[in-house]
Amino acid sequence: MDVGYLLSAAAVRVTGTSLRNGIQVDYESLIDALVQQSEALSELPMLRVHWYDSAKDGVPDGSQQFIGELPNVKLRLGRFGVDGQQKGVDLRIGLDLVMHARNAVADVFVLVSGDDDLTEAVEEAQVHGVQVILLAVPNGQDRPHGISRHLIRAADGLKIIFPDAIDTAVTKMETPSAVPSPMAVSLGGHQRAKAPLTDFTAQDGSPAPHLSSAPAASGTLDVRTGTTNHEEPPDLAEQIGSVVTNVLTTFRSSATPEALAELTAGKPSIPRDIDKALLTDLSERLGEVDLSEAVRHQLRARFWEQYDYAW
Repeated sequence: MDVGYLLSAAAVRVTGTSLRNGIQVDYESLIDALVQQSEALSELPMLRVHWYDSAKDGVPDGSQQFIGELPNVKLRLGRFGVDGQQKGVDLRIGLDLVMHARNAVADVFVLVSGDDDLTEAVEEAQVHGVQVILLAVPNGQDRPHGISRHLIRAADGLKIIFPDAIDTAVTKMETPSAVPSPMAVSLGGHQRAKAPLTDFTAQDGSPAPHLSSAPAASGTLDVRTGTTNHEEPPDLAEQIGSVVTNVLTTFRSSATPEALAELTAGKPSIPRDIDKALLTDLSERLGEVDLSEAVRHQLRARFWEQYDYAW
């Protein structure tokens, strides 16, 4: 299980944005449901769950410690890079997949991920006589969310996680707050223009994350296309506004007063989890793997503009 994919995609289904802080998860229930579905798909008993996630300096937090202590669950942690991206997770998944296939420890591997970077590892594992089935998170239309076409072609099958499993175990995080809704971004029916900020960084002062594998826009299969298009669509401003509104609304519903104060105090830096959600969600809307610097700048400027108008 690629937890970055699993929870970000589940967050999109539940809240409309990939901001993981906007959801709360019953991990035990979710893992049990995925195990049951995997056993039904393979018609074999499960050997073990490998849970791949990132942690600061590779040290598990409270929820990760809880997950690692569940029966038959192996916690495998990467770390966060300075840009907020997870490091070492894809490598661990690929190495484990190939090693376990080579050692014939199982006959069927169920992979919960959509990352194109795992394509070669899947093909190498298959050389050793195992089957690899992809299990995708369903989007709002119950279609596979954010799965690379290359990965689909390499795998032996593609199924979606039962929607009820996600809807039961993953819910919106609700934190009471007196802060006004960020939906109110206009005055008198006319949006006010503010001069955009000129410097946007992650909370730790590093440049904003560079997305190399953001999910593609919804289509016949809602998969990652691997294409890049730097021509700005005519409705770019509208798409940016919608993404920012969704992220701000989700953040407000889950943030504590301390988190809100920290966001304001850190301005113009954008916390890495919020910045990543903004970039990922806009990439998905536009169907682009990589956003141009000009588009990123517009997105971050709009974030603070709407934040200032509403809050």
